[in-house]
Amino acid sequence: MGQEKRAELSHTDHSGKARMVEVGHKEPLRRRAKAAGRIHLQPETVRLVRENLIKKGDVLTVAEIAGIQGAKQTHLLIPLCHPLPLTGIDVVAELDEEGVEVTAEARCTGPTGVEMEALTAVQVALLTVYDMCKAVDQEMRIENVHLLNKTKEALS
Repeated sequence: MGQEKRAELSHTDHSGKARMVEVGHKEPLRRRAKAAGRIHLQPETVRLVRENLIKKGDVLTVAEIAGIQGAKQTHLLIPLCHPLPLTGIDVVAELDEEGVEVTAEARCTGPTGVEMEALTAVQVALLTVYDMCKAVDQEMRIENVHLLNKTKEALS
């Protein structure tokens, strides 16, 4: 990687070493980020989740709560993330014929974005579905976790 490329990365210093970005000088803004992802399940697993017959309990509700907890812990899991004062986090896990789609929206007022919190919420929710269903489905596949959008707006 050339020096000119390193200069564009905000999480590296002039020598290419990882660092936490200084955001103390930035004005707080209202920030929002939305992410999504999916876990594919076998048809029988979908039926068991739909009928609430998974032995560990209500898969969708537990996954949503786990996603919220994951978002709140992002700075502890991702080394260069700042701890953010989240003002809201919504996690929705929806069952369809092929598995579970999870969306998460994180919100805060602060000097840096909340996309990592939204992405972490999705990942943790999907991993929770995996954990709860692993006894009955060894072919589960988590995929397509991605940021849908992020916004920032000045405080009024």
